[in-house]
Amino acid sequence: MKKNNKKRELKPRTENQAEYIRAISENNITFCSGPAGTGKTSVAVGLACEYLVSKKVSKIVITRPTVESSSRGLGYLPGNLKEKVHPYLVPILDEMKYYLDDQKVKSLMSSDIIEIVPLEYMRGRNFHWSFMILDEAQNATFDQIKMFITRLGKGSKAVINGDLDQTDLPKNLSGGLNHCLDRLSDTQGVGICKLDYCDIVRSKVLARILRKLDPPKNES
Repeated sequence: MKKNNKKRELKPRTENQAEYIRAISENNITFCSGPAGTGKTSVAVGLACEYLVSKKVSKIVITRPTVESSSRGLGYLPGNLKEKVHPYLVPILDEMKYYLDDQKVKSLMSSDIIEIVPLEYMRGRNFHWSFMILDEAQNATFDQIKMFITRLGKGSKAVINGDLDQTDLPKNLSGGLNHCLDRLSDTQGVGICKLDYCDIVRSKVLARILRKLDPPKNES
């Protein structure tokens, strides 16, 4: 099969995706919730790559919670911090290759222009002129999301996205994404977006499956 080297251009495929792009462009921090396949990650990654190429930012920072069913955390995994967290961020890196290309992504990562930062180790960092992405935020606690937001520096943007119906947190821990969505609406500089089944672009059958499998929204 012939390899397609043409880079993808970010174009909204639904009205809600267009609103998501507008919210990111107009705000410092944008929260986005929605089911799998709606473009929560791909839109954020595509816009981050556009901002980097056009020099609106000088760095892309990507992170996500590392929730282990074994509850052993990152310590037991082999390698340095980047190597430990890399498997969790493969979906984002794969998405980046559509907008940049494999070699470009590797080059930018080697120079820390694209930086993988384990969420658990971001405290104390400040990111200026950066496009920050917190993916799978439904698995982050309120304190983790608050800590991530406070890393935002001058000239930076942050996108925090997740699927509220797919949390992997232990039952004794409460996710912070829903709390932030409720408390930060109508806050200047903060965008709140919601994608739904109608925005699923990954596969037509996926929307039909999730409608059947996900619990009703009014179910407690």
